[in-house]
Amino acid sequence: MTITSNEMKASLLASFAGAEKHDSPYPWFILRDCVPQGAVAPLRDLPFPAPDLGGVSGTREAHNKSRSYFDVDARAEHDVCAALAEALQDSEVVKAVETTFGTDLSNTNLRIEYGQDTDGFWLEPHTDIGVKNFTMLLYLSDGEGHEQLGTSLYADAETHIGETPFSPNVAMVFIPSDNTWHGFEARKINGIRKSIIINYVTQDWRARKQLAFPEQPVSV
Repeated sequence: MTITSNEMKASLLASFAGAEKHDSPYPWFILRDCVPQGAVAPLRDLPFPAPDLGGVSGTREAHNKSRSYFDVDARAEHDVCAALAEALQDSEVVKAVETTFGTDLSNTNLRIEYGQDTDGFWLEPHTDIGVKNFTMLLYLSDGEGHEQLGTSLYADAETHIGETPFSPNVAMVFIPSDNTWHGFEARKINGIRKSIIINYVTQDWRARKQLAFPEQPVSV
């Protein structure tokens, strides 16, 4: 059964309403049941190839050529990509993001990346500050030990303090600022750690082909 954008929208709005706020080491939120339960498997099983790390990690940019996005082509080819993108583009959802999490999405565009991380992957601490006005990390995979694969949180660039919860259909949200240090401490990954990285980015974002709707900034 195909999940519609309206069903995606309803789940997103409900998850925002139930957001669990944490204040340390900076404001961040945990969301649950972000998408309809029937959408989890279709999202997890999208046929995008996982990047070959080739022994290199530390930043996602190191593998730019093999990264996957819910771009114009993916929306056309996969109904579940289109439904999620359309829901996140919806003005009611955009307004709820602004109100719930305290950000301004005026003149921003939606960017959705499909993250697939294999053993050997790690991310150095970074803040997402700059062209991103919102970050949501929606977790998908449920392989052996994946409950231990949450996003790493840091008090500063060098002080690791722990990880977020990780389970399918749970998400971590934060509004990028100069102290929103996060990354991924190296640890064993069985299979593929899958997640969806959702951002609203400013017009300074140069890689327009990555955007879900390159010619359509969001509106409220």
